[in-house]
Amino acid sequence: MTVPFRIMLIAAAVFTFFFIISNIRKSKLRISDALYWFGFSTLLILLAVFPQIAFFFGGLFGIISTVNLVFLVIIALLILRVFTLTLRLSELDLKLEELAQEMALKEAEKNIKK
Repeated sequence: MTVPFRIMLIAAAVFTFFFIISNIRKSKLRISDALYWFGFSTLLILLAVFPQIAFFFGGLFGIISTVNLVFLVIIALLILRVFTLTLRLSELDLKLEELAQEMALKEAEKNIKK
């Protein structure tokens, strides 16, 4: 792993830390959601500061270039996050649909009583 790439990973992680803290302060992001991104940033810093981790797992999985391993890990984590957000969105859609139906029934009951 080259030094410029390691510097870029550290810079991206530091930027992510500050961006997440800024959004928490503005109440745009829940702390429970921020924990994922803090962990993500920490992982980037660990891979940049200790490239031996990437070399070890790269050799273990037969990945020749450690940069490819880093990209693979990043992509896998982002796909996992998208999936969990999709699950949460589906739950919210179902709840919203149920709420709209309940409100429609209550409104219909009011109209019938009048």
